[in-house]
Amino acid sequence: MLHIHCPHCGEHREEEEFHYKGEAHLQRPPDPDAASDETWGDYLFFRSNPRGLHHEMWYHTSCRKYFNVTRHTVSYEILEVYRIGEQPRVTADNGGSHP
Repeated sequence: MLHIHCPHCGEHREEEEFHYKGEAHLQRPPDPDAASDETWGDYLFFRSNPRGLHHEMWYHTSCRKYFNVTRHTVSYEILEVYRIGEQPRVTADNGGSHP
C-alpha cells in the first residue's frame, strides 16, 4: 500500500484516500481546430508506460485537490509530491534513476 503526502492539506495518508488520475504534464494541442486526427488521438489515448520514473496526477478526496507525484513504477517508491503547475525536481535527466 502506498502512503501519500498531500501538498495542499499536509496530510500523510493511505492510498485509499486518493485517486490516480493519469499521466502528469500532458499538453493539449495548441490549436485544437487545426490539430489532425492523429494529434488528437495521441493526446487523448496514448500514454507512456515507463519502467522507472513516472510523473502522475493524483486527487485527494479529503481536501478535493489535484497534485502531481513522481513515482518509480518498479519499486512503487514515491520520490516527490508537488502541486499542479510546478515542475518536478526529480527526473531521469538529473539522476532520478533507480535500480
